[in-house]
Amino acid sequence: MMGLLRTTGLWLATSLTLASAVRAQEAAEFYRGKTIEIYIGYSAGGGYDVYARLLARHFGKHVPGNPSVVTKNMEGAGSVRLANWLATLAPRDGTVFGTIGRGAPFDKLLGRQGIQFDATRYGWIGSANNEVSACVTWHTSGITTFADLQQKPVIVGAAGAGSDDDQFPRVINGIFGTRMQVINGYPGGNDVTLALERGEVAGRCGWSWSSIKSSRPNWIAEKKLNVVLQLGLSKHDDLKGVPLVTDLAKTDQDKAVLQLIFARQVLGRPFMAPLEVPADRMALLRKAFSDTMADPEFLNEAEKAQLEVTPMGGQELGELVNRVYRDTSEATARTAAMLVP
Repeated sequence: MMGLLRTTGLWLATSLTLASAVRAQEAAEFYRGKTIEIYIGYSAGGGYDVYARLLARHFGKHVPGNPSVVTKNMEGAGSVRLANWLATLAPRDGTVFGTIGRGAPFDKLLGRQGIQFDATRYGWIGSANNEVSACVTWHTSGITTFADLQQKPVIVGAAGAGSDDDQFPRVINGIFGTRMQVINGYPGGNDVTLALERGEVAGRCGWSWSSIKSSRPNWIAEKKLNVVLQLGLSKHDDLKGVPLVTDLAKTDQDKAVLQLIFARQVLGRPFMAPLEVPADRMALLRKAFSDTMADPEFLNEAEKAQLEVTPMGGQELGELVNRVYRDTSEATARTAAMLVP
Protein backbone atom coordinates (compact mmCIF):
# COMPACT_ATOMS: atom_id res chain seq x y z
CA MET A 1 0.00 0.00 0.00
CA MET A 2 2.78 2.43 0.95
CA GLY A 3 4.54 1.60 -2.29
CA LEU A 4 1.38 2.41 -4.23
CA LEU A 5 1.02 5.77 -2.43
CA ARG A 6 4.64 6.66 -3.14
CA THR A 7 4.21 5.70 -6.79
CA THR A 8 1.01 7.74 -7.05
CA GLY A 9 2.64 10.73 -5.36
CA LEU A 10 5.63 10.54 -7.68
CA TRP A 11 3.33 10.33 -10.68
CA LEU A 12 1.36 13.39 -9.53
CA ALA A 13 4.53 15.40 -8.87
CA THR A 14 5.95 14.43 -12.25
CA SER A 15 2.68 15.30 -14.00
CA LEU A 16 2.52 18.71 -12.32
CA THR A 17 6.16 19.43 -13.21
CA LEU A 18 5.57 18.45 -16.83
CA ALA A 19 2.40 20.53 -17.00
CA SER A 20 4.25 23.53 -15.58
CA ALA A 21 7.07 23.07 -18.10
CA VAL A 22 4.56 22.87 -20.94
CA ARG A 23 2.85 26.08 -19.82
CA ALA A 24 6.21 27.86 -19.53
CA GLN A 25 7.15 26.68 -23.03
CA GLU A 26 3.82 27.88 -24.38
CA ALA A 27 4.35 31.29 -22.77
CA ALA A 28 7.85 31.47 -24.23
CA GLU A 29 6.57 30.63 -27.69
CA PHE A 30 3.88 33.28 -27.29
CA TYR A 31 6.47 36.07 -27.07
CA ARG A 32 8.51 34.93 -30.06
CA GLY A 33 8.17 37.56 -32.80
CA LYS A 34 5.99 39.78 -30.59
CA THR A 35 6.54 43.36 -29.39
CA ILE A 36 6.17 44.31 -25.74
CA GLU A 37 5.01 47.89 -25.17
CA ILE A 38 6.05 49.68 -21.97
CA TYR A 39 3.86 52.74 -21.33
CA ILE A 40 5.07 55.69 -19.26
CA GLY A 41 2.59 57.85 -17.39
CA TYR A 42 4.56 61.07 -17.89
CA SER A 43 6.16 63.05 -20.70
CA ALA A 44 9.64 62.32 -22.04
CA GLY A 45 12.74 63.31 -20.10
CA GLY A 46 11.61 62.84 -16.50
CA GLY A 47 12.71 60.19 -14.05
CA TYR A 48 9.98 57.64 -14.80
CA ASP A 49 10.69 58.02 -18.52
CA VAL A 50 14.44 57.56 -18.06
CA TYR A 51 14.06 54.42 -15.95
CA ALA A 52 11.49 52.89 -18.33
CA ARG A 53 13.64 53.48 -21.39
CA LEU A 54 16.65 51.98 -19.66
CA LEU A 55 14.58 48.92 -18.74
CA ALA A 56 13.31 48.61 -22.31
CA ARG A 57 16.82 48.50 -23.74
CA HIS A 58 17.65 45.34 -21.78
CA PHE A 59 14.33 43.68 -20.94
CA GLY A 60 13.67 41.77 -24.17
CA LYS A 61 16.73 39.53 -23.95
CA HIS A 62 15.47 38.20 -20.61
CA VAL A 63 12.05 37.20 -21.97
CA PRO A 64 11.99 33.75 -23.60
CA GLY A 65 11.37 34.26 -27.30
CA ASN A 66 13.32 37.56 -27.26
CA PRO A 67 10.49 39.93 -28.19
CA SER A 68 11.13 43.50 -29.25
CA VAL A 69 10.45 46.13 -26.59
CA VAL A 70 9.28 49.69 -27.26
CA THR A 71 8.30 52.57 -24.96
CA LYS A 72 5.35 54.92 -25.34
CA ASN A 73 4.39 57.98 -23.31
CA MET A 74 0.79 58.44 -22.12
CA GLU A 75 1.00 61.45 -19.85
CA GLY A 76 -1.94 63.07 -18.12
CA ALA A 77 -3.43 63.64 -14.64
CA GLY A 78 -0.23 62.77 -12.82
CA SER A 79 -0.12 59.34 -14.55
CA VAL A 80 -3.72 58.49 -13.59
CA ARG A 81 -4.69 58.55 -17.26
CA LEU A 82 -2.34 55.61 -17.86
CA ALA A 83 -3.36 53.86 -14.62
CA ASN A 84 -7.01 54.01 -15.71
CA TRP A 85 -6.17 52.77 -19.22
CA LEU A 86 -4.18 49.81 -17.93
CA ALA A 87 -7.11 48.82 -15.74
CA THR A 88 -9.87 49.27 -18.33
CA LEU A 89 -8.70 49.21 -21.95
CA ALA A 90 -5.14 47.84 -22.24
CA PRO A 91 -4.58 44.43 -23.88
CA ARG A 92 -4.57 41.58 -21.36
CA ASP A 93 -2.25 39.22 -23.20
CA GLY A 94 1.05 40.20 -21.55
CA THR A 95 2.32 42.41 -24.36
CA VAL A 96 1.60 45.65 -22.49
CA PHE A 97 2.61 47.00 -19.10
CA GLY A 98 3.45 50.41 -17.73
CA THR A 99 4.96 52.64 -15.06
CA ILE A 100 2.90 55.16 -13.11
CA GLY A 101 3.62 57.60 -10.34
CA ARG A 102 4.38 55.77 -7.12
CA GLY A 103 1.65 57.75 -5.38
CA ALA A 104 -1.07 56.93 -7.92
CA PRO A 105 -1.85 53.49 -6.41
CA PHE A 106 -3.00 55.26 -3.23
CA ASP A 107 -5.13 57.97 -4.86
CA LYS A 108 -8.39 56.06 -4.44
CA LEU A 109 -7.66 55.53 -0.75
CA LEU A 110 -7.07 59.27 -0.34
CA GLY A 111 -10.33 60.26 -2.02
CA ARG A 112 -9.13 61.49 -5.40
CA GLN A 113 -11.82 61.75 -8.07
CA GLY A 114 -11.60 60.14 -11.52
CA ILE A 115 -10.00 56.88 -10.34
CA GLN A 116 -11.16 53.92 -12.45
CA PHE A 117 -8.69 51.38 -11.09
CA ASP A 118 -8.22 49.26 -8.00
CA ALA A 119 -4.52 49.23 -7.16
CA THR A 120 -4.87 45.93 -5.31
CA ARG A 121 -5.93 44.33 -8.60
CA TYR A 122 -2.91 45.05 -10.79
CA GLY A 123 -0.34 42.48 -11.82
CA TRP A 124 2.65 44.11 -10.15
CA ILE A 125 5.89 43.32 -12.01
CA GLY A 126 8.52 45.11 -9.91
CA SER A 127 10.14 48.41 -9.02
CA ALA A 128 13.58 49.64 -10.04
CA ASN A 129 14.39 51.50 -6.85
CA ASN A 130 13.40 52.72 -3.42
CA GLU A 131 13.21 56.51 -3.56
CA VAL A 132 14.07 59.43 -1.35
CA SER A 133 12.75 62.71 -2.70
CA ALA A 134 13.60 66.31 -1.86
CA CYS A 135 12.11 69.74 -1.45
CA VAL A 136 14.38 72.06 -3.39
CA THR A 137 14.39 75.78 -4.09
CA TRP A 138 16.20 77.76 -6.76
CA HIS A 139 19.38 79.47 -5.61
CA THR A 140 17.88 82.97 -6.07
CA SER A 141 14.72 82.20 -4.05
CA GLY A 142 16.04 83.35 -0.67
CA ILE A 143 14.91 80.06 0.86
CA THR A 144 17.89 77.93 1.85
CA THR A 145 16.66 76.01 4.92
CA PHE A 146 13.50 74.36 6.19
CA ALA A 147 13.19 77.20 8.71
CA ASP A 148 13.08 79.64 5.77
CA LEU A 149 10.41 77.48 4.14
CA GLN A 150 8.29 77.82 7.27
CA GLN A 151 8.64 81.61 7.25
CA LYS A 152 8.33 82.57 3.57
CA PRO A 153 5.80 81.71 0.85
CA VAL A 154 7.13 80.03 -2.29
CA ILE A 155 5.68 78.90 -5.62
CA VAL A 156 6.44 75.27 -6.48
CA GLY A 157 5.71 73.36 -9.69
CA ALA A 158 3.99 69.98 -10.05
CA ALA A 159 3.57 67.32 -12.74
CA GLY A 160 -0.20 67.17 -12.52
CA ALA A 161 -2.74 66.76 -9.74
CA GLY A 162 -1.96 63.71 -7.63
CA SER A 163 1.74 63.61 -8.48
CA ASP A 164 4.32 63.59 -5.68
CA ASP A 165 5.24 67.21 -6.25
CA ASP A 166 1.54 68.12 -5.99
CA GLN A 167 0.66 66.07 -2.90
CA PHE A 168 3.85 66.33 -0.86
CA PRO A 169 3.84 70.14 -0.49
CA ARG A 170 0.14 70.11 0.43
CA VAL A 171 0.72 67.64 3.26
CA ILE A 172 3.82 69.51 4.44
CA ASN A 173 1.77 72.73 4.44
CA GLY A 174 -0.89 70.99 6.53
CA ILE A 175 1.53 69.55 9.09
CA PHE A 176 4.15 72.29 9.42
CA GLY A 177 2.34 75.46 8.38
CA THR A 178 4.52 76.14 5.35
CA ARG A 179 3.01 78.22 2.53
CA MET A 180 3.96 76.46 -0.66
CA GLN A 181 1.69 77.46 -3.53
CA VAL A 182 1.42 74.56 -5.98
CA ILE A 183 1.28 75.33 -9.71
CA ASN A 184 -0.10 72.31 -11.54
CA GLY A 185 -0.58 71.35 -15.16
CA TYR A 186 2.94 70.39 -16.22
CA PRO A 187 2.82 67.10 -18.18
CA GLY A 188 5.95 65.63 -16.60
CA GLY A 189 8.82 66.16 -14.21
CA ASN A 190 11.16 67.44 -16.89
CA ASP A 191 8.66 70.20 -17.69
CA VAL A 192 8.63 71.25 -14.02
CA THR A 193 12.43 71.33 -14.07
CA LEU A 194 12.42 73.59 -17.12
CA ALA A 195 9.87 75.85 -15.42
CA LEU A 196 12.22 76.10 -12.44
CA GLU A 197 15.07 77.08 -14.73
CA ARG A 198 12.94 79.67 -16.54
CA GLY A 199 11.81 81.24 -13.26
CA GLU A 200 8.14 80.30 -13.62
CA VAL A 201 8.38 78.58 -10.23
CA ALA A 202 10.88 78.94 -7.39
CA GLY A 203 10.93 75.37 -6.15
CA ARG A 204 9.84 71.77 -6.46
CA CYS A 205 8.85 69.65 -3.48
CA GLY A 206 8.75 65.97 -4.38
CA TRP A 207 11.63 65.62 -6.84
CA SER A 208 13.38 62.25 -6.63
CA TRP A 209 16.97 62.64 -5.51
CA SER A 210 18.05 60.00 -8.04
CA SER A 211 16.47 62.09 -10.81
CA ILE A 212 18.19 65.26 -9.64
CA LYS A 213 21.56 63.49 -9.67
CA SER A 214 21.06 61.94 -13.10
CA SER A 215 19.34 64.80 -14.93
CA ARG A 216 20.87 67.92 -13.36
CA PRO A 217 24.22 66.98 -11.76
CA ASN A 218 25.62 70.36 -12.78
CA TRP A 219 22.97 72.11 -10.70
CA ILE A 220 24.23 70.27 -7.64
CA ALA A 221 27.87 71.00 -8.43
CA GLU A 222 27.14 74.67 -9.18
CA LYS A 223 24.90 75.03 -6.09
CA LYS A 224 21.91 76.18 -8.13
CA LEU A 225 19.60 74.17 -5.88
CA ASN A 226 18.97 74.48 -2.15
CA VAL A 227 17.93 71.10 -0.73
CA VAL A 228 15.83 72.13 2.28
CA LEU A 229 14.07 68.86 3.18
CA GLN A 230 14.32 65.17 2.30
CA LEU A 231 11.14 63.16 1.89
CA GLY A 232 10.87 59.47 2.71
CA LEU A 233 10.84 57.03 5.58
CA SER A 234 14.64 56.97 5.88
CA LYS A 235 17.52 59.29 5.02
CA HIS A 236 19.63 59.13 1.88
CA ASP A 237 23.38 58.76 2.37
CA ASP A 238 23.97 61.81 0.15
CA LEU A 239 21.76 64.06 2.28
CA LYS A 240 22.91 63.45 5.84
CA GLY A 241 22.87 67.15 6.72
CA VAL A 242 19.33 67.70 5.39
CA PRO A 243 16.39 67.14 7.79
CA LEU A 244 14.13 64.15 7.15
CA VAL A 245 10.46 65.11 7.10
CA THR A 246 9.28 62.22 9.27
CA ASP A 247 11.80 63.17 11.99
CA LEU A 248 10.18 66.61 12.32
CA ALA A 249 6.71 65.42 13.38
CA LYS A 250 5.62 66.81 16.75
CA THR A 251 2.74 64.41 17.47
CA ASP A 252 1.97 60.75 16.85
CA GLN A 253 -0.92 61.74 14.59
CA ASP A 254 1.32 63.97 12.50
CA LYS A 255 3.83 61.15 12.20
CA ALA A 256 1.07 58.74 11.11
CA VAL A 257 0.05 61.11 8.29
CA LEU A 258 3.64 61.50 7.14
CA GLN A 259 4.24 57.75 7.22
CA LEU A 260 1.11 57.20 5.12
CA ILE A 261 1.94 59.76 2.44
CA PHE A 262 5.60 58.75 2.21
CA ALA A 263 5.02 54.97 2.21
CA ARG A 264 4.92 55.31 -1.59
CA GLN A 265 8.64 56.09 -1.62
CA VAL A 266 9.35 52.38 -1.14
CA LEU A 267 7.55 51.74 -4.46
CA GLY A 268 10.13 53.92 -6.22
CA ARG A 269 9.57 53.34 -9.96
CA PRO A 270 6.78 50.74 -10.12
CA PHE A 271 5.82 48.69 -13.19
CA MET A 272 2.56 46.80 -13.50
CA ALA A 273 0.27 45.03 -15.95
CA PRO A 274 -3.48 44.41 -16.01
CA LEU A 275 -4.42 41.74 -13.48
CA GLU A 276 -5.96 39.52 -16.15
CA VAL A 277 -2.64 38.72 -17.86
CA PRO A 278 -2.30 34.90 -17.86
CA ALA A 279 -0.38 33.68 -14.82
CA ASP A 280 2.37 31.97 -16.82
CA ARG A 281 3.09 35.14 -18.80
CA MET A 282 2.99 37.27 -15.67
CA ALA A 283 5.55 34.93 -14.10
CA LEU A 284 7.80 35.37 -17.14
CA LEU A 285 7.47 39.17 -17.00
CA ARG A 286 8.34 39.22 -13.29
CA LYS A 287 11.34 36.96 -13.80
CA ALA A 288 12.51 38.99 -16.79
CA PHE A 289 12.28 42.16 -14.69
CA SER A 290 14.25 40.57 -11.86
CA ASP A 291 16.88 39.26 -14.29
CA THR A 292 17.18 42.68 -15.93
CA MET A 293 17.77 44.33 -12.56
CA ALA A 294 20.77 42.00 -12.09
CA ASP A 295 22.04 42.28 -15.67
CA PRO A 296 25.64 43.65 -15.65
CA GLU A 297 25.05 45.61 -18.86
CA PHE A 298 21.89 47.19 -17.41
CA LEU A 299 23.65 48.03 -14.15
CA ASN A 300 26.64 49.48 -15.97
CA GLU A 301 24.42 51.76 -18.02
CA ALA A 302 22.48 52.77 -14.89
CA GLU A 303 25.70 53.64 -13.10
CA LYS A 304 26.93 55.78 -15.98
CA ALA A 305 23.61 57.66 -15.93
CA GLN A 306 23.79 57.95 -12.11
CA LEU A 307 20.52 56.06 -11.74
CA GLU A 308 20.02 54.22 -8.47
CA VAL A 309 18.95 50.57 -8.72
CA THR A 310 17.53 49.06 -5.52
CA PRO A 311 14.83 46.77 -6.93
CA MET A 312 11.75 45.25 -5.37
CA GLY A 313 9.86 42.25 -6.77
CA GLY A 314 6.27 42.28 -7.98
CA GLN A 315 4.93 40.15 -5.16
CA GLU A 316 6.45 42.48 -2.57
CA LEU A 317 4.92 45.50 -4.32
CA GLY A 318 1.49 43.91 -4.28
CA GLU A 319 1.79 43.04 -0.60
CA LEU A 320 2.81 46.61 0.27
CA VAL A 321 -0.14 48.13 -1.62
CA ASN A 322 -2.56 45.68 0.01
CA ARG A 323 -1.16 46.44 3.46
CA VAL A 324 -1.67 50.19 3.02
CA TYR A 325 -5.27 49.66 1.88
CA ARG A 326 -6.01 47.52 4.93
CA ASP A 327 -5.06 50.42 7.24
CA THR A 328 -8.21 52.43 7.95
CA SER A 329 -6.79 54.71 10.65
CA GLU A 330 -7.75 58.36 11.20
CA ALA A 331 -4.55 59.36 9.41
CA THR A 332 -6.15 58.40 6.09
CA ALA A 333 -9.03 60.86 6.43
CA ARG A 334 -6.75 63.63 7.68
CA THR A 335 -4.30 63.11 4.83
CA ALA A 336 -7.13 63.13 2.27
CA ALA A 337 -8.40 66.45 3.66
CA MET A 338 -4.96 68.03 3.26
CA LEU A 339 -4.82 67.07 -0.41
CA VAL A 340 -7.90 69.09 -1.36
CA PRO A 341 -6.64 72.11 -3.36
